[in-house]
This record gives sequence, C-alpha cells and structure tokens, in this order.
Amino acid sequence: MQRILPRLILFVGFGLSVSHVSQAADWSQFRGPSGNGVSESTGLPTEWSAEKNILWKTKLPGHGSSSPVLYGDQIFLTAYTDYGLTAEDDGNPADLRLHVISFNREDGKIMWDQSVAPLNQVQKITKRIVDHGYASGTPACDETGVYAFFGTSGVVAYDLKGNLKWQADVGNKTAGFGSASSPILYKDFVIINASIESETVYALEKATGKVAWKAENIVRAWTTPSIVDVPGGKQELVVNQKNQILGFDPDTGKELWTCEGIQDYVVPVVVQNEGILYCLGGRSNRSIAVRPGGRGDVTKTHKLWEVNVGANVTSPVFHEGHLYWASDRGIAFCLNAKNGEVVYKNRLPTKSRLYASIVLADDKLYVTTRDNGVVVLKAVPEYVELARNEIKSDEDLFNASPAVSEGSIFLRTNGYLYRIAEQK
Repeated sequence: MQRILPRLILFVGFGLSVSHVSQAADWSQFRGPSGNGVSESTGLPTEWSAEKNILWKTKLPGHGSSSPVLYGDQIFLTAYTDYGLTAEDDGNPADLRLHVISFNREDGKIMWDQSVAPLNQVQKITKRIVDHGYASGTPACDETGVYAFFGTSGVVAYDLKGNLKWQADVGNKTAGFGSASSPILYKDFVIINASIESETVYALEKATGKVAWKAENIVRAWTTPSIVDVPGGKQELVVNQKNQILGFDPDTGKELWTCEGIQDYVVPVVVQNEGILYCLGGRSNRSIAVRPGGRGDVTKTHKLWEVNVGANVTSPVFHEGHLYWASDRGIAFCLNAKNGEVVYKNRLPTKSRLYASIVLADDKLYVTTRDNGVVVLKAVPEYVELARNEIKSDEDLFNASPAVSEGSIFLRTNGYLYRIAEQK
C-alpha cells in the first residue's frame, strides 16, 4: 500500500493514551481520555428514571448519535438540523446544517450553538442513514478547542468560546451507512479516519486544519483510530481496517507494521491493555489479540489469538483479565483476554440492535440499548444484572455511548442531553 508523507509531520490519534490526559475528570473524546471506554470515577448511580437521579435535562436543537465530551466546565455535543430528521424527508439535502453545541456542565444550559453548511454533496436520507443520522462522530476537545467530523461535510474546529477556527474537506465519497469515525487529538494534531470519504487517514494541524501527513489506501474502516503505548515509552497509531490491522508512526504517518485482520469492514475501536491490542469487527463477528511494536508483517510473530466471536459495530472494555462488550445483536459477552475463550454469552433485554458501546466505571458495566434504556451489569466474569434504567418520558432512540465524569453520567438521545447522578 502506498503511504504519502508530506514534509510537515503532524498527527492526531484516536484513543489518547493515558499519559497524554491533561485532566482526569474530563471525558475529552469518544470512549473517554484513554479511548478504552473506562472511567476511574466512583459514586455513580446504579438506578435512575425520569423521576430519579436526573440532575438536569436539556432539549437539543437537532438529532444525532454522537456522544457528549467534556472539558472543564463545558460539555460538547454535535447535532444536525434542517434535513434528514425522518426517512420521508423530501427536502433539499443542501439545507442540512451541522451543529457543534456547548453546554454548561453544572446546569445544562446551552452556552453556544454554532453550525456550518456541508462542504460536499450530502448523501440523500434513507432509512439506513436516519437510523443514526448525519452527526455520528463524537467530537474531541482540549484547551485549544473542539474538533468535530461530519463525513463528507468535513472537519470543523471551534475555540472554546465558539469562534470558528477552520473547516477542512477530507473527501466526498459515501457508503450506505454514512459516516461514523470520530477524531482524536495527539500533540498538535487532529487525526481523522476518512476511509469512507477518501480511503485516507489525515493528520491535520490543530491551529490551521492544514494536512500534516496522510496515509492512503485505508479500506472499509468506520473505526476511530487508536494511540497505543509500546515498549520504550514510544507510541503508535493503530488503524483496524478490512483484512489488516495497521501500525503507524503517529508523528510522521510512516507505516511500521501490518497484521492479518478481519476479512470484512471494521467499526469497533481497538482497546489496549499491558501491551496487547484487542480488535473486534466484521458482520460474522471476529476478535483478534495482537502485540504492537513490530516491523513489517507481524502476523506470525505478534498475533496471539483469533476467535469467531465479536461485534460488528460496538467496542469492548478490558477489566481484570477479561474483555466485556454488548454486541449490536443484543448479546452481552465476557471473554478471557488471555486466550479468547468465552466466559459468558447472555442475551440482553432488548429487541433492537445496539449502536452504543459499553462503558466501565465504578465496578459496573453500562450498556445502552436503543429501546429498553441502560442495562447496568456487575463488572465480574459472570452475568449479573444490577438494574434496567428507562426514561419513559423520552421516546427517542438511545444511540450514543455515555460519557462519565466526577460521579455523573452524561447521556444523549435525539431529543435531550441528560446529566445523571446520585441525588442525596
């Protein structure tokens, strides 16, 4: 595969390593500061409802399935309006507006709401797209601002006060499902997996949006990239795509290693623990464990195991020697991370597919179903259901993964953003 390396060497990565987290209380990107879906927050609620443990809820100006992110006293969320809110919308796709919204963390009030028009032709609404909408990618944020990816509508950057910094075009190709990848931040760069839009991973300068480097021939990957630690204190950028898992130098975009991967398109995020990467994906559902840090084709030397269970859309968490996830087919899994053996496989109380990924916090697993609220499981290698939490006053779909920070859970639907916490 050809890799293009311009002179500038900037990078952005998906699952920011713990060593790069500036504030532990922040949930600054998709699946949290480590990119692994894990929070160290304690005192989180096990039960809630429309009448219990909801500190506030705020009506949203538009739809979206992206997750909230937090930096300081601000919460950021994306949404879309003016086109495609229903599958029967006969309006003009060019009227679509893509929003980045800032909320006050304490009371949920909207601090600012900015929007942009699409940069390229908008994919016409279908039942498949309206299922998740035009705002699927979760933004990433830090002291320099907030960065959001809207597929063919481009990447947009705002400062923390809502001033537009730049908007960048990363491709105009589409696929039936639409866009899904989320940006990540690394050093001075934003990393965007635009596999669907241009078969390219871009490293963009935070300050200007200019391309620092790009890696081409990224095939059928809706996944958010990952920054992983390797021996010697170095880091690598990992992209899981159809047929291959790829390792790059995050500062230059140079390809370092490849490993035979899942023989289908890939959506779930790679998670890491103690030098091992766990990679899920494919419609037939596969899981692979591989060590990073090699050079060239590492299939025979670094792949540890591969099993025929996994998830097509949702991402796992690692906890005390086990992998946990809830597949998009509505089944909760626990695997022995050492060898990939199934510890339990249990159907969840849902009749719908799952799009949200599991979150681990306070020794509990939070599983967001689309039609039956959030199921809370005990984080042990045995299926123990602690609660089922529905907000019956909200009939919208729950597509987004939760964000967790300082004893609170932040959850969004198409209609509302909620802050959920124990009320004493």
